[in-house]
Amino acid sequence: MAWNYKGTVIREGRSWTNDTGVRHPTSWGSWSESEKAEAGLVFTADPPPFDSRYYWAAGVPKAIEDVPAVDEEGVAVVDADGMPTVTLGLKSTEIAKVKAQARGTLMETDWYVIRFAETGEEIPPEVLYKRTEIRTEANDLEARIDACTTLDELVAVLTPEPTEETEA
Repeated sequence: MAWNYKGTVIREGRSWTNDTGVRHPTSWGSWSESEKAEAGLVFTADPPPFDSRYYWAAGVPKAIEDVPAVDEEGVAVVDADGMPTVTLGLKSTEIAKVKAQARGTLMETDWYVIRFAETGEEIPPEVLYKRTEIRTEANDLEARIDACTTLDELVAVLTPEPTEETEA
């Protein structure tokens, strides 16, 4: 929340000068609403908060589906090969994050797979189980994301369920 004078933010507790050269005291914050209005001050409320992961601005949601890119005249934007380009929607970006996270987690045990391929030494069963679990969880989350048809559904899928640890 801020007071403005002709587009300039006026900080409480600081003096300010209007465009006619009148310097107002640091105590201007104690003025009545009508005195502030007479001096040309306008109150501007802070914009409402929004989650920038899902919204461009308050009440302006990001697209959940990919959208063909177009220029100002509505003509499709093409890449260097003449192929149409798209602006990725939330579903595509979130699925990419799931894939990257799974890939990063799998990388920790990739050396077992490489060793097996090079030497034939068996991969421990617990490692195979964990790798399968990682892929299964990632595939499940990707399918749940892909099935979303509204932003609210997508937010619900991406919002972790509270656990006893997070509730405490």
